Amino acid sequence: MSTVIATDGLTKRFPRVTALDQLTVEVQPGVVGLVGANGAGKSTLIKILLGLSPATSGTGRVLGLDIATEGAAIRERVGYMPEHDCLPPDVSATEFVVHMARMTGLPAAAARERTADILRHVGLYEERYRPMGGYSTGMKQRVKLAQALVHDPQLVLLDEPTNGLDPVGRDEMLGLIRRVHTDFGISVLVTTHLLGELERTCDHLVVIDGGKLLRSSSTASFTEATRVLAVEVTDHPQDALADPDAAVRERLAAAGLSVAMDGARILLVEIEDDSTYDTVRDTVADLGLGLVRLEQRRHRVAEIFTQPADRAERTGGPADASVS
Repeated sequence: MSTVIATDGLTKRFPRVTALDQLTVEVQPGVVGLVGANGAGKSTLIKILLGLSPATSGTGRVLGLDIATEGAAIRERVGYMPEHDCLPPDVSATEFVVHMARMTGLPAAAARERTADILRHVGLYEERYRPMGGYSTGMKQRVKLAQALVHDPQLVLLDEPTNGLDPVGRDEMLGLIRRVHTDFGISVLVTTHLLGELERTCDHLVVIDGGKLLRSSSTASFTEATRVLAVEVTDHPQDALADPDAAVRERLAAAGLSVAMDGARILLVEIEDDSTYDTVRDTVADLGLGLVRLEQRRHRVAEIFTQPADRAERTGGPADASVS
């Protein structure tokens, strides 16, 4: 498996801030999420990878090309979807995407053919001749994705591609991003502050904080199962129990299990062994209650930004970082 992005000690300093600090990371083919708080260095990293901004020190390669000396060659092979709105309102999607295709060196006929194909792929074929000033936010995001793909790149860098979209629009965009890799074999590096999206979309996650690498590993390792059961019970039908959650918690504690509350109605029970499931089930039944939920909790990506100090030391990251 060839590496699509590799950095070694990559550092970018500005007069009053260090945006990247000795960042060393490798990105393999697939769909990779780049995670970090605002100001973590994500946008700076993308600019450096595209050869648009020089690093203060360190090295990097994109698709085997040196970011310091081969920026133009990198941009020929890489598509970029910017976060900000950058579309001319009085131009149609077809005109714009054809223009961007020609900018990459495609002949006129090939540019028109590729544009029609890619606008069909992103779901804009029927609207392709309308001026983009009348497009919805979701349609504009699709145009930006189309222009990033039109020259058939080996890698695309997508900066906050779901910004401004409603839940349905986000799901559709995430589906398109997955298909960029599965249908076309194009690798994707995507940034977003909505961590749940990355869990569903990406094969691998790279987490940076304060310009430093916090963690780089498969999404599955971020979301592996915990040793905790989430338990939710029904209210007692005759209201004989004023507080059914407290009753369950008391019984389970008496049985030697460690129990905590997560919010108003979710009990978190540490799994001792397989008998823990039976103990919970029997306790709830003995109290005349019903089970609404009995499931093993999984880790979430967000936990790496709110981990306690002892766990932070084991993973080499800060204890108190947040993603906005």
